[in-house]
Amino acid sequence: MKKILLSSLACATLVLAANSDYKYEITPLIGGGLGEGNHSIDRNYANAGLALGFNQSEGSLIDQFELGFLRTIQDVDGKNSVRNQDTSITRVFGNFVKDYGLTNDLSLYALAGLGVEFFDNELTKHQKDGIFGNYGVGLKYQLTDALALKFDLRHLISAQNGDNTLLYNFGLAIPFGEKAAKVAPVAVAPVAPVIAPIDSDGDGVIDELDQCPDTMKGAKVDSVGCMTLVNLNVNFDTAKSDIKDIYGTRIHEFAKVMNADKKLKASIEGHTDSVGSVPYNQKLSERRAASVVKALENLGVEKGRLNSVGYGKSRPIASNDTAEGKAENRRVHAVMSK
Repeated sequence: MKKILLSSLACATLVLAANSDYKYEITPLIGGGLGEGNHSIDRNYANAGLALGFNQSEGSLIDQFELGFLRTIQDVDGKNSVRNQDTSITRVFGNFVKDYGLTNDLSLYALAGLGVEFFDNELTKHQKDGIFGNYGVGLKYQLTDALALKFDLRHLISAQNGDNTLLYNFGLAIPFGEKAAKVAPVAVAPVAPVIAPIDSDGDGVIDELDQCPDTMKGAKVDSVGCMTLVNLNVNFDTAKSDIKDIYGTRIHEFAKVMNADKKLKASIEGHTDSVGSVPYNQKLSERRAASVVKALENLGVEKGRLNSVGYGKSRPIASNDTAEGKAENRRVHAVMSK
């Protein structure tokens, strides 16, 4: 057993660490144990062993989980036993470790956990295989990025009989298992703010493409923003064709557009609802279209750029079964051309 322990220590010291940022830590241990006087064995004896540390991720409650074993280097003399036999002790343990940095190279650590101890010869009731609890403190000094010196004291309490043992250990901690390199953040060039295209006249065609700015609100336009159809929203009295107030209607606004662009021409179309005969509504629609043309001429639009046409009740755009639908059908439109 002594040869096995020494071989393990020698092999462990050959492990090389890639850098200080590692997953694992292997620590050859050598030290001793100091037991209570009632253990019926020598109070002080030498131990050797090996511990493997599993380093935890940042933000974890613990910094490392330690799994290891210790065994007496030589047989321990038995006292007060029937045959005065010697025995050896093997302890296997698992501990949670928390590290507290003191300086760049020196840190204090605390540990606590459970283990199992085995006696080669169970001499008395104090040498019984079983579970123990332990806790302790230690110091760790970083010699290089790949090697650290450790010393700790551990208090063991047997679950079988409450016996106490103080373990003192020296170790050389060797890290290995390089963690994945952190990916450097990719520099992203600042993105210029996106400026929404402007549509000043609200006709659905952006200013950059609009060849006819200042379109009347509500007018239908083509792909380059020029008016194709304008509802003049003229309200006539029943069976009447005279316009009550040309300055209070869209006719006045439409005249301004026509006067601003002398290239524009318009066909003024009159329509009616379904009330009355076909001939009656045909004549009524023609008179209403002609009244709008006359009003536009009075507002300065040249007669040669206008013509009127009536369609009676032949082209409804809504149902004539409701009052709302009939109101929509009683309309005067300006159909644009150049």
